[in-house]
Amino acid sequence: MTEIPEYERVLAQSDQRVAAFEAPEKGAIRRLQHFLHVHPTTIPALVLLLSLAVFSLVAGPRFLHPFNFSLVLQQVTIIAVLGIAQTAIVLTAGIDLSVGAVMVLASVVMGRLAVTEGVAEPIAIAAGLGVGGLCGLINGTLVTRLKLPPFIVTLGTWNIYFALNLWYSRSETIRAQDIESDAPSLQWFGEAIDFLGAQVTYGSLAMLLGVLLFWYLFNRTAWGRHVHAAGDDAESARLAGVNTDRVLLSVYVVAGIVCAFAGWVLIGRIGSVSPQAGQTANLDSITAVVIGGTSLFGGRGSIAGTLLGALIVGVFRNGLALSGVDVLWQEFAVGLLIIVAVAIDHWLRKVSA
Repeated sequence: MTEIPEYERVLAQSDQRVAAFEAPEKGAIRRLQHFLHVHPTTIPALVLLLSLAVFSLVAGPRFLHPFNFSLVLQQVTIIAVLGIAQTAIVLTAGIDLSVGAVMVLASVVMGRLAVTEGVAEPIAIAAGLGVGGLCGLINGTLVTRLKLPPFIVTLGTWNIYFALNLWYSRSETIRAQDIESDAPSLQWFGEAIDFLGAQVTYGSLAMLLGVLLFWYLFNRTAWGRHVHAAGDDAESARLAGVNTDRVLLSVYVVAGIVCAFAGWVLIGRIGSVSPQAGQTANLDSITAVVIGGTSLFGGRGSIAGTLLGALIVGVFRNGLALSGVDVLWQEFAVGLLIIVAVAIDHWLRKVSA
C-alpha cells in the first residue's frame, strides 16, 4: 500500500472552518440616518404635519378653515408646477435658474398670439408650449454638447429669455378683460369649483395630476431610472449602457415644456399676461425642491417631496401671516428652513448606498 505523503497528512488534520465576518451592529442614529436616506420624503412629511399642528394652535380657527387650505394650495400651485421641472433637473445633479423666465416668456407668447395677433387659441397655446420646449432644448444642448455647468448656462439663458420676454411683450401687460373677451381658454386654469367650503381651481387640480404623472415617470419607467442613474453617477450610468447626454437633453426639454405649462396656469392665476410676473419663481422653485428632500448633488429625491416642500413654504407663510408675524420674519423662517434642509441632505449623503 502506498504511504500517504507527509504534507497531505498534515493538510487533512488542519482546521476546516471557514472564516466568517459579521457586520457591525448599527446604532439607533445610524439606522435612522439610513432610513431617511432611503425614504427622503419622510422629513418634509413630518415637518408639514408638525407645521399644521402648531399653526392650528397659534393662528386659531381661521387657519383650519377649508377655504384657507384651498387658498394655500392656490398660492403654491405655480411654484409646485415649476418645482416639477426643477426636480427633474436637480435629479441629474444640475440646477435651472431660468425656469421662471421660461414660464413668463411662454405666457407672453400665448397671450400676444391669441389676443393681440388674433391667432386661434389652441395654436397660441401650442406655440407657447413649443417655446418652452425650445428653451429647454437650448439649455440642454449647451450642457450636453459644450459641457458647460448647468448653473452658468441657465444663469445666462435666464437673462436672455427675460430680455426676449421684454422685447416681444414691449413691456406691456395684456389686461384680464381683453383675455376674457378674446381668449377665455387662457384663463381656464383660474376657474374654481366649490368643495366642502374650499375653492379648488383647475390649476391646482392640474398641478396635482402633474405630480402623479411625474411620480409615475420617475419611479415606474426606464426613463426615470436613467434620470436617477445619470444624476447619481454619470460615468457608471454611461458604462452600464445609458446614453447620459440623451437623457440629460430630454430632461431639459421636458422641463422647458413643464415651465411653459406653468405659464398657462399663471395666466389663469393672475388673470392677465404680465412680462413682470414670476420675479421670485426661480428661487421659490429651488426652495420647494430643497425643502422637499431632493439632493442638490443629484440621484436622490422625489416629486412628492417637492409638493410637500411647496406646501411647507405655503403653510409657513400663511400661518405666520394669520398669526400677525411681519413679512420680514416670514422670509427669515423660510430661509432657515432652506439651511436646515441642506444640512440634513449633507448628513444623509454620508450614508453609503
